[in-house]
Amino acid sequence: MFDFNFPNLNDKQREAVFTTDGPVLILAGAGSGKTTVLINRVAYLIGAKNVYPYKILTITFTNKAAAELKSRLNGMLGELGDNVWASTFHSLCVRILRRDIDKLDYPSSFNIFDRADQLTVIKECQKEMGLDEKMYPAKSVLSHIGRAKDELMTPEDYKSQFEGDLRLSKVADIYKLYQTKLKKYGSLDFDDIIMLTVKLFEEYPQVLEYYQNRFQYIMVDEYQDTNHAQYRLVSLMAGLHKNLCVVGDDDQSIYKFRGANIENILSFEKQYTGAKVIKLEENYRSTQNILDAANNVIQNNVGRKGKKLWTSRGKGEKVKIINAQNEHDEGQKIAEKILDMCAMEGCSYNDFAILYRTNAQSRVIENMFLRNAVPYRVLGGLRFFDRKEIKDVLAYMRLINNPNDNVSLKRIINEPKRGIGKKTVDDTEIESARSGKSMFEVCNSATGKIKAFADMINEIKAKELSVSEMVEEVLNKTGYLQALIDENTVEATTRIENIKELVTDAVEYEKSEETEEHTLSGYLEKISLVADVDNYDETQEVVVLMTMHSAKGLEFPIVFIAGMEEGIFPGYQSSFSQEELEEERRLCYVAITRAKKELYISHTFSRTLYGTTTYNKPSRFLGEIPSKLLESEFSKAFDFKPSNEIKQTVFKSVNLASGKPAKLNSEEYKAGERIRHKKFGDGTILKATPVGDDMHLEVMFDTVGTKNLMAAYVKLEKI
Repeated sequence: MFDFNFPNLNDKQREAVFTTDGPVLILAGAGSGKTTVLINRVAYLIGAKNVYPYKILTITFTNKAAAELKSRLNGMLGELGDNVWASTFHSLCVRILRRDIDKLDYPSSFNIFDRADQLTVIKECQKEMGLDEKMYPAKSVLSHIGRAKDELMTPEDYKSQFEGDLRLSKVADIYKLYQTKLKKYGSLDFDDIIMLTVKLFEEYPQVLEYYQNRFQYIMVDEYQDTNHAQYRLVSLMAGLHKNLCVVGDDDQSIYKFRGANIENILSFEKQYTGAKVIKLEENYRSTQNILDAANNVIQNNVGRKGKKLWTSRGKGEKVKIINAQNEHDEGQKIAEKILDMCAMEGCSYNDFAILYRTNAQSRVIENMFLRNAVPYRVLGGLRFFDRKEIKDVLAYMRLINNPNDNVSLKRIINEPKRGIGKKTVDDTEIESARSGKSMFEVCNSATGKIKAFADMINEIKAKELSVSEMVEEVLNKTGYLQALIDENTVEATTRIENIKELVTDAVEYEKSEETEEHTLSGYLEKISLVADVDNYDETQEVVVLMTMHSAKGLEFPIVFIAGMEEGIFPGYQSSFSQEELEEERRLCYVAITRAKKELYISHTFSRTLYGTTTYNKPSRFLGEIPSKLLESEFSKAFDFKPSNEIKQTVFKSVNLASGKPAKLNSEEYKAGERIRHKKFGDGTILKATPVGDDMHLEVMFDTVGTKNLMAAYVKLEKI
């Protein structure tokens, strides 16, 4: 018999489990057992309070977290756990939309476009509107549209807000046409999923009422990472019973660049009067020295609730500092340390994680690992489902699932080559636009090769096949597999192996117990909603390399934080904004608290990055850790003092004593001016804002999109 007094939980965890009614904010510090609390809270509601499992909704941020929650619930409650809704925001909303999206004039068999598909549609819009892509880079436009959707802004809202800004007003026009095309193609992009669910709830009260009645208790994990659309969705769904429990850590809010709004968690008590706040501060992951380092760093932030992590696991090792001459020396020392610990201390390669601020830092570390035969993998590299051959096969399946999907049709109408030229495809697209029909409908009523293509798709669609059988039918019927066999190259062999793995993935989907029905729509949806972290396999015998952002939610026995230098972490731009600096400090807190047993922090005397060599001081975050917690590794020196000669060469405009830029020369910058950057090329200044003795420039470059630059730190040439 399960003990619902939860003797294995600490007092604060039990309080969080037993406080079930009304609004509750659980401030869960890193490693404080929040997942355990969430699971036991659900078990308590079902086992002790007799709440029907299907009346409980738990929202997580990753499929992995949702799967773990369901698995552990099943272990505690048996089959009862199956009826709890545990899913990510996007999975939840897709499920809601499949049922009712027809009310918004979308097909229930809608496809979900990935980033590559979205860019294709943006470029279609620009072509139709006669816009120069250099002036409106597709990636930049898509980023603006994504942020608008995070804020629940329609194209009309966006136009109204930025009608005085010529460039953003034009982005609003692209946004409007982009949405028109998505609807015509019967498809959604990732940001539509939540935005349209909110729209459905707001325009159809009976649909909202159904879900408000359905879910008596709602729990949201990682609440500090929610954006405005997610906040609105949760507010609507919890509007009836108000039994909303949010779990999060304001000190781990690090996704502002994705639209996350830290105010959602900081102002929770203002929105929900009488909300109960419970702090979980006992850490079960790290040693006290690691936690003290994290506590001392994060206490310098002003915008936080305030808590202090502690553990009963003992002080543990001091934080080790690696002083390196340059990035090559840094990578070599990290590799040597890992090899020594594996040889002398019995560590495994999967005990180690290397964290860095920017992806560009990984190149030299990878080179040093290759040179020293250290096995590794980079988390966040090319995903399996992003490979060309996989995207091709899935495009066939998406077209079969939704014949209105013009993007998928254009991708595979001549893949493999079947003699359908670009002009034929362009003519088909023109006829589609003229007639209002989908391109597939135009193909259906045509003759010759494009008619043969349509007949082939119809023939596959007409067969009653399982998902895995359909993958195999597509491979054989379309000639895709045979074309790779005929190619007879090493690359083609690798692609064939990847395609076989796709068949295996489809078979595994059919065997999974996550859903009762294993449909084509369901499979395509599963693939669209998978995240990099969901694919992380901690049992793989390799060192894992990743950005600090990717590491959130993970933990490792031994962590190396590389590049802890001013200008790298924190970056120079964040040094002039309190808000940006506090987000960087939260990122540092997240990085430190990934370590369970040992933490190594490295910095270099000089570093070449993006083709420029700089001489940076150790990071201010390193300076915020008391020296009694630190121990130097490889050399005695820690707080090195650059010589006067070096001071004079650093950027030629940086005062190292203050860490601030020296006064600019007489060169002034204004919006509308054209400039040239050594790395990014030519661009137009959109906005020039004085910041102290420096100037913040927002520049739209012709080839790489919009960049934010501090004028004192970059060499710009007016053109």
